[in-house]
Amino acid sequence: MKKYRIIIIALIAMISFNSCKKFLTTELTDPTQTNTTYYKTPDQAYTALVGCYNGLNLIWNGAAIPAELEVFSDNCFGGTGSSDGYGWEMIDEFNKSVSPSDVSMHSSAWKGYYQAIYRCNMLLQNLDQVSWGSNIALKKQYKAEAKFIRAFCYFDMVRLWEKVPLITTPTSANVPQTDPALTYAQIMSDLRYASDSLPADVYTSVPSGRVTKWAAESLLARAYLFYSGYYGTASIGKETAATALASVEDVIAHSGHGLVSDFNTLWPAASIGKNVTYAGETNKEVVFSIKYSSTQDYNGNITGNGWMVMEGIREQSIYPYQYGWGGCTVDPKLWNAFDSKDTRRFASIISIVDENLAFTKSANNREYTGYFLKKYSPLCDKNNVSVVTDFQIGQYQDYFAIRYSDVLLMAAELGSPNAANYYNIVHQRAIPSAAAVSSVTKADILAERRLEFVGEGIRYWDLLRQGIATAASTIAANTTVSYFSDGTPTPPTASQFQANIAATRGFQQIPNDQITLSSGVLKQNAGW
Repeated sequence: MKKYRIIIIALIAMISFNSCKKFLTTELTDPTQTNTTYYKTPDQAYTALVGCYNGLNLIWNGAAIPAELEVFSDNCFGGTGSSDGYGWEMIDEFNKSVSPSDVSMHSSAWKGYYQAIYRCNMLLQNLDQVSWGSNIALKKQYKAEAKFIRAFCYFDMVRLWEKVPLITTPTSANVPQTDPALTYAQIMSDLRYASDSLPADVYTSVPSGRVTKWAAESLLARAYLFYSGYYGTASIGKETAATALASVEDVIAHSGHGLVSDFNTLWPAASIGKNVTYAGETNKEVVFSIKYSSTQDYNGNITGNGWMVMEGIREQSIYPYQYGWGGCTVDPKLWNAFDSKDTRRFASIISIVDENLAFTKSANNREYTGYFLKKYSPLCDKNNVSVVTDFQIGQYQDYFAIRYSDVLLMAAELGSPNAANYYNIVHQRAIPSAAAVSSVTKADILAERRLEFVGEGIRYWDLLRQGIATAASTIAANTTVSYFSDGTPTPPTASQFQANIAATRGFQQIPNDQITLSSGVLKQNAGW
């Protein structure tokens, strides 16, 4: 296969769709097979498609983007160990001087995204070579799934780094950065194709983790809300607020998705704490998830949820919480933002005091607040032994990339005539005693979204799409800056912190090693 100069390309990997947890990862190593000879049969196209899904599985191995997004926002501090480097404090404060050596902090994520994109591009380019015979419908389906995965990756990248190379065919060229408007246009085009091409099957008829029409429609609305909000533009290509709303209304009306009755049952740790049955990873609320497996090793067979370990409480397992590296310590202001009757508070946040946990390692945890994230906490048994063989690489909890509650709240925000009802469905699930409202504002919806999606990597994007000025001021106002511990004599004041965020326009630094490999074709973002 061809190689990019600026990204790492892996060979096609194979995983199994028909098992939630038993993934098979292999490489195409037959020297007689090439790009022109391999794509001949529907089975070979399927193998290539599974390699695209495996690309999603790999994007955050070596990176912890979902956890870091909580740190970017007003939910969490960097945390980690008192003797660790200050990389997570750097991204928390949007200040490169806090940890100048971390110039390539997100390099593995950058490579992972482009690896997945390469696999999608390769499959899309070669679909016409396949002898489909009576399976011609599969061609359209596989094309739609690959386009969704490519859009998913580019949507992450353009929000993280804004100007990224837009590559839609396999190439070895040193591609320069692309105007974000063009990248978003491609994202929306891919998602529209997927939305229009995938069958309108109810969620129960689709293997867990596989792209559906409903996932594509939901991601289209999410992309529209971000782009239109951050850039102040009413349309992206042919997509408008009306088409985005129609997409999520279609999900609501026809997908078969819905909310589980008890919010705690969505999350393994909360289910244990409340002694209720975990709803599982194929429950009706999951519109799209990234699948993980516990079967892996340190020899390149990586299929586990490698970023969960960052969120584990520091160095001490206390049932049901397996220890990890103490990242994402929760700001007490977030804990206090919840109504005491809100079931999401217990489900989302570990409170050392309120849960009467005998935690003795607070001195080892930088920026310790007494609160940690719970939804993706690693788990241990009652003997404080990890439930997986290797707690660092063996975590297998799936990442719920899109939940049905998000669909409801996006529809409400986009102006659905049922906005108040959609809001009430989400809010009253969280607080059953809450009175229904007859009308709802955008501010109400955004406040609800913060509490609904704690720890899911959504809050920061919800802030940023309100504009950098609003995002910077909100994050600064909701952050207890006295907790900052960044190795400098005087951590930033609230106003300095706000200025740091504004200077970067909310985007992250492009990994310096990628700039070097591109011979300077890639340019660094402002503020970094």
